[in-house]
Amino acid sequence: MLKLENVKKTYDGKDILKDINLEIGNGEIVSILGPSGCGKTTLLNLILGITEIDSGKICFDGTDITEVPMEKRGFNIVFQDYALFPNLNVYQNITYGLRNKPDISTKEEVEDLISLLGLEEHLEKKVEQLSGGQKQRVALARTMVMKPKILLLDEPLSALDGVIKESIKDRIKTIAKEYHLTTIIVTHDPEEALTLSDRVMILNEGGISQFAKPEEIIQNPKNNFIKKFILNQLEIKRNNIYALFQSELKEQVS
Repeated sequence: MLKLENVKKTYDGKDILKDINLEIGNGEIVSILGPSGCGKTTLLNLILGITEIDSGKICFDGTDITEVPMEKRGFNIVFQDYALFPNLNVYQNITYGLRNKPDISTKEEVEDLISLLGLEEHLEKKVEQLSGGQKQRVALARTMVMKPKILLLDEPLSALDGVIKESIKDRIKTIAKEYHLTTIIVTHDPEEALTLSDRVMILNEGGISQFAKPEEIIQNPKNNFIKKFILNQLEIKRNNIYALFQSELKEQVS
């Protein structure tokens, strides 16, 4: 279990995170949702260990890891831009971390993961030959071979559309279930958070507005901010889809 107690973070005299208290169970998928500037990425960085907290405590499985450096926490992240190595092929990217820690995953475990993510036919390809969805799967595989205690995902679906996005959603859920892996996702998209997660934490102005199951947030939003944020974002998304549809229809007619 990951537990944050009264975690605070300040930049240039401004409170970015205020008294964050939460518990995330083993194997749970949790999304951190909120508007730009609400503290989502800062919270992710605090959990990962990239950024130090100003006060409070972070515990994992009953151990205080507040002062434990990032490389010793055993957590891992898939960044928004995937951060793959362009000079290496897919298989070399996936197994890169095993160069220094070859005993973490066996050859059979690597092959099982490659199969789970449907990457068998792409192993000899270079990164530039891959689609966005394929790059995302390679980044997931590269992270998973290192057997992280917690998987962190920064806007994992933001560059994907349609069927590809749904496919990656399914694979993230499958990985969390197959490996009983605690997964924390940062997103600005309510639809992604509500359809992908066991629970959703909504941040606003550095504080937790609501932390609950998706159905509870939809049926009983805790305050007007949550109600307006979710409805407005979903409305923007519907309008964008409608505009795209109209544009494609116009092109077909012309």
